[in-house]
Amino acid sequence: MLTREEDIDAHALRRQGWTISAIARHLGRDRKTIRAYLNDERVAGERKPAGDDPFEPYFDYVRARLTEDPHLWAMTLFDEVVGLGYDRSYPTFTRQIRTRELRPHCEPCSATKGRANAPIEHPPGEETQWDWLELPDPPAAWGWGKNAHLLVGALAHSSKWRGHLAASEQQPHLIAGLDAVTRKLGGLTRKWRFDRMTTVCHPESGKVTATFAAVAKHYGVSVAICPPRRGNRKGVVEKSNHTAAQRWWRTLPDDITIEEAQASLDRFCELRGDARLRPSAVDGRASVLTVAEREPLTPVPTSPFPATISEERTVSAQALVAWRGNFYSVPPELARAQVVVSQRLGEQHIDIVTTSGIVIARHELAPDGAGVMVRDHGHVIALEQLVLAGHDTSRPHRRKERIPPGPAARAAAEQLRARNDATDTAISDDVVIDLSKYDRAATGRNTLT
Repeated sequence: MLTREEDIDAHALRRQGWTISAIARHLGRDRKTIRAYLNDERVAGERKPAGDDPFEPYFDYVRARLTEDPHLWAMTLFDEVVGLGYDRSYPTFTRQIRTRELRPHCEPCSATKGRANAPIEHPPGEETQWDWLELPDPPAAWGWGKNAHLLVGALAHSSKWRGHLAASEQQPHLIAGLDAVTRKLGGLTRKWRFDRMTTVCHPESGKVTATFAAVAKHYGVSVAICPPRRGNRKGVVEKSNHTAAQRWWRTLPDDITIEEAQASLDRFCELRGDARLRPSAVDGRASVLTVAEREPLTPVPTSPFPATISEERTVSAQALVAWRGNFYSVPPELARAQVVVSQRLGEQHIDIVTTSGIVIARHELAPDGAGVMVRDHGHVIALEQLVLAGHDTSRPHRRKERIPPGPAARAAAEQLRARNDATDTAISDDVVIDLSKYDRAATGRNTLT
């Protein structure tokens, strides 16, 4: 087999008048090989098969099956051709499918990568893109299970983005995240764009749900739903998700609290995300923060949409419930019990409810992450009484200590002794020993009959 370089040299030397023998001696090849390449009987870089191609008889069948079903497993197809007499290995079979490119392209199921796409214009202040990002293996102290959830919002024009950590993707957590991220971005765009998440729209039709329509009206934005299977339409926030997962979450330590993690994300966005350079019509290239500051954003409403967030908590042994980096008291009878903490967005208090729905405590809301302990005076007194009632202040006993019987034990012992003496006297009065019976018995034994 000649390489492409040798094939080029052979054809050039032939045009210069060299004989086939001279070319073969020059290249160190056989004359028959040189003749075959000069006559275009062989192609440079492709080795001539030693024998008949064992795949050729099955070519039409494999192509027809993959045309009918582009997603047919190669192993399933291999089982079929083996039943038809194919005697080569599975790796050889799959290599033939790849080299011959027999599996057709399925456009509806293909990813966006590799497709032709057109640039999408994002005017300043036009659109904010939203998406949930699942973050695996959160710290165990958070109590969030296998995944944490990060709501990411990105300004489509400037690429400025912020995130909000949440325990779940339910609608109240979505609304809380929308409000928090919007305030961090600096204001509202004219439109919010989502994929087909069930908390925003009906996935089949793309119509906005009645509950989320009220949210959109509260903030004064229109809602845009991405068409199905159009991942490029939300490319700005998708790239932000990738950055959050690989540059921030990947290096997050295990001993960090939820509030510390949220503060860490905010710092990362300010120091790293906002410092990226972006094309700018004014400056040519400017930082994300500079471009974002020029966007005409609408002020956020003074109060958030009044959604209610509820999460389960376990009461500690000190009758305290942890919530957003602070601790709130409950009656001491509920120590180690399960309760539900509810907070209505915009209100400055939280309610602690039993699993049966009874409100057992209401506290003024402390700033998130302050680490303060908010305790009701009645709860403090009840806890102290409960603890003192079950606490013994007497001196513990030593292992080697002389403790003789006390007055109560000695009085009880005297009663037992008097009772035993009376019993012995009664027995002695009742027993009478008559020796005449023994004498008659002995006399009878000594008499000979």
